Amino acid sequence: MLISQFTLHASTKKGNRPSFIEAARPEVAIPLYEAMISQLSTDLGKPIQTGEFGADMKVSLLNDGPVTILIDSKNRI
Repeated sequence: MLISQFTLHASTKKGNRPSFIEAARPEVAIPLYEAMISQLSTDLGKPIQTGEFGADMKVSLLNDGPVTILIDSKNRI
């Protein structure tokens, strides 16, 4: 399953919360997302389950491992 919301770029340079200001605009991100779906489908030889790009989706997940967010303290303002 490929979910578009997991592809956001987050900046942690300032404040306590990540900023998504530099995330790609839909006119750039949608073709990239669709190309990724196509490439995964080709590589795996089967259809890829997806959500609707930009939609408010409710996703249930059992995560087997931590999420890693790199914060470079030398790159903060």
